[in-house]
Amino acid sequence: MDHDHSYKLLFSHADMVADLLRGFVHEPWVGEIDFASLEKVGGSYVADDLREREDDIIWRVRWGQDWLYVYLLLEFQSTIDRYMAVRILVYLGLLYQDLIRTGQLATDGRLPPVLPLVLYNGVKAWDAPREIVDLIVEAPPGLERYRPQLCYFLLDEGRFSDTELAPLQNLAAALFRLEGSRTPQDVERVLAALVEWLKSPEQASLRRAFTVWLKRVFLPGRVPGVEFSNLNDLQEVQNMLAERVIEWTEEWKRQGVEKGRQEGRQEGLEEGLQKGLQKGLQKGLQKGLQKGLQKGLQKGQAALLLRQMELRFGALSESSHAKVQSADTDTLLRWGERVLTVMAEEEVFKDIG
Repeated sequence: MDHDHSYKLLFSHADMVADLLRGFVHEPWVGEIDFASLEKVGGSYVADDLREREDDIIWRVRWGQDWLYVYLLLEFQSTIDRYMAVRILVYLGLLYQDLIRTGQLATDGRLPPVLPLVLYNGVKAWDAPREIVDLIVEAPPGLERYRPQLCYFLLDEGRFSDTELAPLQNLAAALFRLEGSRTPQDVERVLAALVEWLKSPEQASLRRAFTVWLKRVFLPGRVPGVEFSNLNDLQEVQNMLAERVIEWTEEWKRQGVEKGRQEGRQEGLEEGLQKGLQKGLQKGLQKGLQKGLQKGLQKGQAALLLRQMELRFGALSESSHAKVQSADTDTLLRWGERVLTVMAEEEVFKDIG
């Protein structure tokens, strides 16, 4: 089970989505939501060209006094996609097409609003444009109003510190803390909180989802080569971690050092490549400009000298044209001074054989 699929399993639970909105979407409308009405919507949409998307996670929730639904479209990313805004625009169009087909509209026939939410857990800070307008070149006057308008909400897990997340009694914050944990002791503390928060029978499914993510994705990434298939509950994960905390602390340190080395080598390679390209471009540009200026100056001087010679001696021979056009700038300058004193065309070139 890969990371994205395990996240989809976790956020297929209303409590996870509710805590994600409560804890991280700090906008006034969130306070007007009836979280008890959260309802998962089937995420299978077929475009007009028959391409299908089956794995979107979409929720709807009652907002305010009316049955006006807000749809939450979650995209899970572990790598940066520069054109994520375009993908979101496509997904949103497919969602709206389906709502039109099925008649899930407001009472006046309008479409419901959508919160496109991108949850990112990669190492590098997300730097892709969040508004689609930033991906489109400026339009001529009068055409700009036809450019699409769309912005997605980004949650970059790596930008939250444990100091910010620890005080929150929030399931999404607990997930982010586990992702950012550096030692088995950090994981133990979060697991203890999760065991307490998810102890009621109605939380059994979400408790299993966390267990699946821990044993199939999280722990194998921290302690490679260890078998975790016998773990079936969060309490079992916590107990096992407590028993092997000393052994795994050393293993996690080693894994962390190795990961740091790999990331350092990668960053060093990228930085070196970037600097090398920059230096090469600068050097190439400098040489190109210098060569271009020299060539332009030579052509200008040659044209001027030919004009001076024609004014003084009349029509010039093909040989004189060839000599002037192939000479360097210093030679052309010397010949230009000599035009004023010599009596014949050939005497201008008397210093060459």
